[in-house]
Amino acid sequence: MLVSTTNDIPGHRIIRHIGLARGITVRSRSVLGNFAGGIQSLFGGKLSVFVDLADTARQEAYDHLCAHAAESGANAIIGMRYDANEIMEGITEVLAYGTAVVVEPG
Repeated sequence: MLVSTTNDIPGHRIIRHIGLARGITVRSRSVLGNFAGGIQSLFGGKLSVFVDLADTARQEAYDHLCAHAAESGANAIIGMRYDANEIMEGITEVLAYGTAVVVEPG
């Protein structure tokens, strides 16, 4: 699956717009993750526990996005974006979305 944050894919021509594709995941921090993050925050700097959680959530949403686009017959996604919202304390929704298209070289 070709994925671009722009509205085109260099070297390819869009031959069909399929429409919105999205991938969503909802993640929570574990008690141990909160504890480890709290300890790390005492010393300042990068909070690797939370970075890993955010990276995992984004990757999962991205994978769902690509699967959703492929199921609709797309071979590419343009205008891809991420969005995140806290549903409640410690529980975050991560959304990956874009426009599913069919492209060909040219």
